[in-house]
Amino acid sequence: MQDTKPESEESKMSRVIENFLKYVKIDTESAEGSKTTPSTLKQHDLAKLLAEQLQEMGAEEITYDKERCYVYASVPASRGCENAPVLGFIAHMDTSPAVSGAGVRPRIIEDYDGGDIVLNEGSGDTGRVVLRTADFPELAGYKGRRLIVTDGTTLLGADDKAGVAEIMTMAEYLLKHPEISHGKIRVGFTPDEEVGAGADYFDVKLFGADFAYTVDGGKLGELEYENFNAAGAKVRIRGRSVHPGEAKDKMRNALLLAQEFQAMLPAAENPMYTCGYEGFYHLDALNGTVEEALADYIIRDHDRDKFEKKKALFLQVGDFLNLKYGEGTFEITMKDSYYNMKEVIEKHMHLIDHAREAMAELGIEPVVVPIRGGTDGARLSFMGLPCPNLCTGGQNFHGKYEYACVEDMEKIAELLVRIAEKYAG
Repeated sequence: MQDTKPESEESKMSRVIENFLKYVKIDTESAEGSKTTPSTLKQHDLAKLLAEQLQEMGAEEITYDKERCYVYASVPASRGCENAPVLGFIAHMDTSPAVSGAGVRPRIIEDYDGGDIVLNEGSGDTGRVVLRTADFPELAGYKGRRLIVTDGTTLLGADDKAGVAEIMTMAEYLLKHPEISHGKIRVGFTPDEEVGAGADYFDVKLFGADFAYTVDGGKLGELEYENFNAAGAKVRIRGRSVHPGEAKDKMRNALLLAQEFQAMLPAAENPMYTCGYEGFYHLDALNGTVEEALADYIIRDHDRDKFEKKKALFLQVGDFLNLKYGEGTFEITMKDSYYNMKEVIEKHMHLIDHAREAMAELGIEPVVVPIRGGTDGARLSFMGLPCPNLCTGGQNFHGKYEYACVEDMEKIAELLVRIAEKYAG
């Protein structure tokens, strides 16, 4: 294997971090409930930039879907590797609507001292925001390193702009170093992953890869090929509003009925009590009045059989309460979102083996963990593109305490290059 170490650590940092800091300042927050793709037009701002950068660095077969907001491009195979498998790397451009992604002001902490980090001193009605080691003890492992943090008013956007920056750095590096042996590389950037629609219009045929990796994980070393089976459910509860002074035996409070529904689900199968391979029922939103209420749930489990049983129990609770209060009181709609990619990846374990080998060669300790969520890769795997997930170097996603490690992002860019070499043939 040829030496793929960048010309200098400073050079590597300047490209990964330069791009990352540029990307996070572009607001690409997606929107729940939108009927359009992309869910927000502002995601095109980053897509256009990426297409332009790919053109400037000499990438080939660049496709920018101006309607749906997908970007695809190729790094051509090095000489002698034209018949090697086509390998893809994919990341999403949008950020979570859980916390604002507008006006992101990142800050690099040099030589982190291992203590609490004041993100924002606060003023007026805004309180002081502190990234505390007591709340996030894993911070101790980053002492002496460089961390990129927020200003405490927005998320950072490492999920998944760190992945975008690492893929772009990898692509540029391979284009600048044709002496490195690798097959054809395809890169892809998607919208709306955070609202579960990232793969809706992904053109697997146009992408043309035999295998791919999403770069959408967390801390350095994470290697994921198991994710939740997932479903979303809406429970509409019809009540009866009567003046409370005359309500006895007449009123039917939809909000209280919603509470009764929740109380009949297994109390221990709540996300705040689960970890690892344990699934859950999650009440994500509850809105309404005495007359009518609407509850939004997500249902998750790694095990397909347990997942199906969870869905069945959920529906049974609705049936029972309809018997108690009258047919039509509870109306449940349920839709599967994605499935555990393990069913597909198990047939292509070379993807995991090569990633492990590449990590070992770069001094990275592989951390094979189940994803307690989903990625574009889960759906893409079932669309015919086997696609496990790699780390990005970010942590505490979807909130103002999000951060990323500079050194880890550099290392991950190197990792992508090294994996590309593994498939040279």
